[in-house]
Amino acid sequence: MEEELSLSYGESGKPVQATLSSLKMLDVGKWPIFSLCSEEELQLIRQACVFGSAGNEVLYTTVNDEIFVLGTNCCGCLGLGDVQSTIEPRRLESLNGKKIACLSYGSGPHIVLATTEGEVFTWGHNAYSQLGNGTTNHGLVPCHISTNLSNKQVTEVACGSYHSLVLTSDGEIFAWGYNNSGQVGSGSTANQPIPRRVTGCLQNKVVVNIACGQMCSMAVVNTGEVYVWGYNGNGQLGLGSSGNQPTPCRIAALQGIRVQRVACGYAHTLVLTDEGQVYAWGANSYGQLGTGNKSNQSYPAPVVVEKDRIIEIAACHSAHTSAAKTQGGHVYMWGQCRGQSVTLPHLTHFSCTDDVFACFATPAVSWRLLSVEPDDHLTVAESLKREFDNPNTADLKFLVDGKYIYAHKVLLKIRCEHFRSSLEDNEDDIVEMSEFSYPVYRAFLEYLYTDSISLSPEEAVGLLDLATFYRENRLKKLCQQTIKQGICEENAIALLSAAVKYDAQDLEEFCFRFCINHLTVVTQTSGFAEMDHDLLKNFISKASRVGAFKN
Repeated sequence: MEEELSLSYGESGKPVQATLSSLKMLDVGKWPIFSLCSEEELQLIRQACVFGSAGNEVLYTTVNDEIFVLGTNCCGCLGLGDVQSTIEPRRLESLNGKKIACLSYGSGPHIVLATTEGEVFTWGHNAYSQLGNGTTNHGLVPCHISTNLSNKQVTEVACGSYHSLVLTSDGEIFAWGYNNSGQVGSGSTANQPIPRRVTGCLQNKVVVNIACGQMCSMAVVNTGEVYVWGYNGNGQLGLGSSGNQPTPCRIAALQGIRVQRVACGYAHTLVLTDEGQVYAWGANSYGQLGTGNKSNQSYPAPVVVEKDRIIEIAACHSAHTSAAKTQGGHVYMWGQCRGQSVTLPHLTHFSCTDDVFACFATPAVSWRLLSVEPDDHLTVAESLKREFDNPNTADLKFLVDGKYIYAHKVLLKIRCEHFRSSLEDNEDDIVEMSEFSYPVYRAFLEYLYTDSISLSPEEAVGLLDLATFYRENRLKKLCQQTIKQGICEENAIALLSAAVKYDAQDLEEFCFRFCINHLTVVTQTSGFAEMDHDLLKNFISKASRVGAFKN
């Protein structure tokens, strides 16, 4: 996130914080639908998934573990109990108290969600039984799916266009929904209305990762082998053929290669090996295999990204786009990118693969549940904030109004031109300060550690004096912001006087306009009665010129 000036609004006379801060938040700014949310709402988001045929639906969770939805609500896919679209976030009350572990969606769309406790909930489009509740009625509210899963803890979910897979903690796969090409893995092409364990040659295998293409399914087992089933018309199963596969089949061409992750596009497949290499196969009409041409590939082909290890691959069943991230943090994309066919991995300026899908995929949907990982690591800025006024680490004390403020010489010299010269050859560890009050001087020193101020408007006037004296122009601006936020009829004249005194022309004009707009009340205050004679003369003259005294 770029740094932005944020202001917390307070009532007159109470501290108003003006700060340049880099907030720990989920960066969803590249997803168009989030422009419907306010900055305050965006700062609370900790997980999000953008979905739908045009990227016009979103589900997100906040720091308070509340779940909200927003968008066009096709087939009731927002889970609100109706099919009304909503341009404002609405709370998903039926999942109140549930924490989301993972989530996937289909083309209908339908949603499959697993909680941190391993429960599965589904809702949305259900024409092909893809909700797994035994019906073909669209689900307008989340339904807990427990058939054949009651004693299982689900750890991963994946959706194709109209079928669903879940992976349990003991390495088993359960599937349901549309099965016209064998994508449920049951051995037939009959739709599967409830969760059914995928067995066959996976019977005694421990699955560690699952993925779905439009009408195919994939599984990686703990030995690094890949098993595939379902539609294969574009060679997306990697078996060297184009025939559909109604039950799981091992990809023999990957013999001797240990695969860690699999990702599926609409009709193409990517895998990541334990050595950080990528292989791709399947449809390639947009260059989504990254092989430098547009020919479909029914066998795994190596994708040359760069010499660095790949640590993440990304694809989504609704798009023909591929992305990868290297150990060094470089993010590459290829395939269909905003209408262009990119046939070789292209280095982007992004820091995560999610942004590739936000900016270049069609539709612009999430390839996974976006989330902010809890991070107890302190940045340099956060560490410095903690050290302000800390007597245990300080090597300098300021004595102001009989009270000490503890600081660090090296930081003051780095942050402030005044201290750079005044502390250069100063061996003293105590500096007495009589020109400014304790609250004002403490606020100044704290600003050097935090880039922020928290003062009443009246105290900010004193800090404005100090900022002018020390030529700290950025601090002057923050003081003016604080004063503007805290102006009222009672203090308007005092703040105007301060603006004139410290040559803060923008603030002077702001205070003057405020006085004119509240002239009747302002002229009855004690501040106006005690106004400096020259200032009063100038005020009346200027007020007259702007027509304040006309009938």
